[in-house]
Amino acid sequence: MARVTVEDCIDKVENRFDLVLLASHRARMISSGSQITIDRDNDKNPVVSLREIAETTVSPGDLKEDLIHSLQKYVEVDEPEPEVPLIGAGGVDADVVTSDRMTEEELLKGLEGLAPPEEVPEEDAE
Repeated sequence: MARVTVEDCIDKVENRFDLVLLASHRARMISSGSQITIDRDNDKNPVVSLREIAETTVSPGDLKEDLIHSLQKYVEVDEPEPEVPLIGAGGVDADVVTSDRMTEEELLKGLEGLAPPEEVPEEDAE
């Protein structure tokens, strides 16, 4: 690669490893049919991509975002969660709490009902 082109790009992308990733991604984009933003001048795709980065006709930030997006296998989509009715919202039983808040006493009472009864160790008769 042209050393002058790499030295020009270091001003735009400080890390040489990031520069290699971005330039190679841009060269693959050019190979797949993306339009170039500068004159080719009989250069190959990696040199064209470095010249585009050096002349800031392509934003390094946009290239980085595009590279990350191309490497993602799962894209999270924010969807609204379905509304789930509360268990005690029907008011069927008078003992059921119908509000969103619960006092400590109600919580302890509910937890005591869920716990198995304590086993009393049997003493061996001698």
